[in-house]
Amino acid sequence: MVVSTAGLVRHFRMKKTLVEAVRGVGIEIGDGELVALLGPNGAGKSTLFRMLTTLLPPTSGTATVAGCDIVKDPDGVRARIGYVGQNNSAGENYRIRDELVTQGRSHGMTRLNAANRADEVLDQLDLTALAKRTPGTLSGGQRRRVDIAMGLMHRPRLLFLDEPSTGLDPRSRADIWEHILWLREELGMTLVLSTHYLEEADRMAERVVVIDHGRVIADGTPAQLKKEHETLDDVFLALTGRSIREEAA
Repeated sequence: MVVSTAGLVRHFRMKKTLVEAVRGVGIEIGDGELVALLGPNGAGKSTLFRMLTTLLPPTSGTATVAGCDIVKDPDGVRARIGYVGQNNSAGENYRIRDELVTQGRSHGMTRLNAANRADEVLDQLDLTALAKRTPGTLSGGQRRRVDIAMGLMHRPRLLFLDEPSTGLDPRSRADIWEHILWLREELGMTLVLSTHYLEEADRMAERVVVIDHGRVIADGTPAQLKKEHETLDDVFLALTGRSIREEAA
């Protein structure tokens, strides 16, 4: 398994209140899968991502990612994964290609290898024409592609994408998904993404893990989850008594 967790827990203390953001999550993700973590805002998806990418230590439980323990070998995890967070990863004032080269250098590449890899990634994500632009001059969809490019520079075997299409217009969302699917189909990458868009999870993901209040409440292919319900929103409603559309609004 590329990702394997058991009893993963993360608590936060806010003043005198203990917040249970992730509560006993156990999931397994195989090599080459495209898995969507589906849940409303505040469900615990981003906290789970931050633990799996070693940005946040778990309160308890265990997890291995790309064969490395997230607590015992965080450097090993980071060397093998890419992470595209919700915030833009490239700086505002530097040219995109220069940002990518710097990212490659941070992973130990020589300047020549980093430059060659930057050109390759720019081509793969249809960004070559924008290479000399700065991120601040790009559209939202273009910036998200730059974020993905940053996460691909060191050729990770696994890519995490946290809400990759949030805040984008429908055309830009479709464009981002076209590139995400290309990574899966042409490069055979394992992709794990979070979303609260029901249609995206239904149409694009091979497997959907539904999360609510920090727990996994359903896990299966879209067809399996909808076996007794017409839509994924109906599935969420049946399990929680709430509509994910209302929760995400």
